[in-house]
Amino acid sequence: MASALISDLFVPNLNGFSQEKKKRQQGLRSGFAHSVNLHLAKGPIARQSRRIKCNASVVEADAIAEAEKAEDPFRSLSQVCAVLGTQWGDEGKGKLVDVLAQRYDIVARCQGGANAGHTIYNSEGKKFALHLVPSGILNEKALCVIGNGAVVHLPGLFEEIDGLESNGVSCQGRLLISDRAHLLFDFHQAIDGMREAELAGSLVGTTKRGIGPCYASKVTRNGIRVSDLRHMDTFPEKLDILLHDAASRFKGFEYSKSVLQTEVEHYKRFSERIEPYIADTVHLMHDAFSSGKKILVEGGQATMLDVDFGTYPFVTSSNPSAGGICTGLGIAPRHIGDMIGVAKAYTTRVGSGPYPTELLDEAGENLRSAGHEYGTTTGRPRRCGWLDMVALKYSCQINGFSALNLTKLDVLSGLSRIRLGVAYKGPDGNLLKSFPADLDILQNVEVIYEDLPGWQADISSVRRYQDLPSAACLYVERIESLLGIPIDYIGVGPGRDALIVK
Repeated sequence: MASALISDLFVPNLNGFSQEKKKRQQGLRSGFAHSVNLHLAKGPIARQSRRIKCNASVVEADAIAEAEKAEDPFRSLSQVCAVLGTQWGDEGKGKLVDVLAQRYDIVARCQGGANAGHTIYNSEGKKFALHLVPSGILNEKALCVIGNGAVVHLPGLFEEIDGLESNGVSCQGRLLISDRAHLLFDFHQAIDGMREAELAGSLVGTTKRGIGPCYASKVTRNGIRVSDLRHMDTFPEKLDILLHDAASRFKGFEYSKSVLQTEVEHYKRFSERIEPYIADTVHLMHDAFSSGKKILVEGGQATMLDVDFGTYPFVTSSNPSAGGICTGLGIAPRHIGDMIGVAKAYTTRVGSGPYPTELLDEAGENLRSAGHEYGTTTGRPRRCGWLDMVALKYSCQINGFSALNLTKLDVLSGLSRIRLGVAYKGPDGNLLKSFPADLDILQNVEVIYEDLPGWQADISSVRRYQDLPSAACLYVERIESLLGIPIDYIGVGPGRDALIVK
């Protein structure tokens, strides 16, 4: 009975799956078939000739599609493409963005702030840890954009820019910041820590980068935007209101006129330096789209940390799901094409909150060690566990992904058995139909696992799907069948080239 119900929870969309896997070939086939049909006559001989010509057209179309894929496997991606996290962050989005950025004119961040941590490597293998600057910055031809949905801590951004430029990566003229983005101040970071202290035993597990307090200023409509730096005559008054508000709310926050004066002086200098980077990015994005430029959107954090759809209140303060693209960049929904979801081959989480497939034993420690699972932003050890298919399916439903990038498959090498969490059984003993909003239920679910054979071979040097061990292919294909979404990209190591394109 249970197995039948589990099957009902994961009915793969085989039609959609097939269409996603073969859309390029199908398009070419229809074009060739149409051109042949226009010149066909009637009669049995003609019909036989028609079949031969159509079959030849299909073969030719397949050959063209395969040749194009071999030349550039990313060629068919849409004009506006998004790369989003599917889990609780740290899936490895930055690497795919870095690879795809070589084919795109603009790479844009739409939400979040320096609480995101994306680790990427250049062609020489040099490591870069980015927090606010989009991962496309290593592509010299790409323009990087920080959209209106992001929050910007200028001292941290300048530090990031200086670090890039000291390593030969120029940002001048290649990085733009929305004039509508909100400024994150040092005091936001200070009160972020105070807020966590107030929560005592029920800590959210924030990075203490001030992201939440800054978004709070935004939604209470007393925030300060990047465009306000162009009006330093009214800037002190606006900052005074913000600081007074913080002092009235948090007793430990010390505020005086000298504090205000010091901050204003800092931001006078910052305003001069940041001016060349400020732009009306909404106009920029629409102008770029209209002129045929290719736009790649880089999500920060991930869907299970979404303030609306995640494990609230153990979430971030923005929308890292698909909706955040439209509100954070001003791109119309109908302009967005391919949506690529990035998921680890297992699951990790940083900070507090329920985590059904977490491993609190030696197996979890082994995953952490093998995957080097420590936060890019905070250095905190990540909680590790088996791949949670219930959460992943929920994430895919929200975002409508056209394909997935499964990362860190190499970390699972050497395991004799690999488990997939395929369903939740609630406290009442019944199978849950979807990912629950109620954390009391989520904390007490029993995960139903499906066991798959592991593999012993080191796959970090594999670059073709057919060269993976059969057990690794079985694992990938089982995930695909449960979700009904193709896994087009597979990460087998941290380097830029450690990527298999199916």
